[in-house]
Amino acid sequence: MTYAEKLMKAAFISDEKLREAMKEVLSEMGLSAREFSAVSSIPQSTLYKIMSGHREPNITTLRQIVKTIREIEGSETGFIAVIAARPVLDEIKEKRMKIGERLLVLREYSATNIEEAIVAAVRAERDGAAALVCAPIVSPTVEKLLSIPVATIIPRDSLVRAIEVAARKIE
Repeated sequence: MTYAEKLMKAAFISDEKLREAMKEVLSEMGLSAREFSAVSSIPQSTLYKIMSGHREPNITTLRQIVKTIREIEGSETGFIAVIAARPVLDEIKEKRMKIGERLLVLREYSATNIEEAIVAAVRAERDGAAALVCAPIVSPTVEKLLSIPVATIIPRDSLVRAIEVAARKIE
């Protein structure tokens, strides 16, 4: 489920669920209310009032919130899906990367085995991924299943570190 879908679902349940979802989504996206305000053109005071429960969002404001989140997360323009084990994904500090003039959104998909990685790849494409990054052991299979570009992680530095750790363990 995308962040925008999460917010819309919460909005239909209750104002309280919307507030909780909005706080959670902004936190997961690494955005403060001030930063979101600047991007969305919604006054910061309005966002704080909505998130603190002092104001219910009107339909225009809710539409603008959802539209902005879709733009940020790449729901309308696509995003890059990264499939890896949770410890690897935890090393990703930025959920957005500027490559050239483009601001790209990264979306994480955790997988602990080949089957989960394949399922995650299919799910990422269905979620609207424009491209996918995954481990070399699964990339040939995934490339055959998907219609989006697939890039393979080449773990040079971590491979050398792992060999060093293994060598120390057998000393």
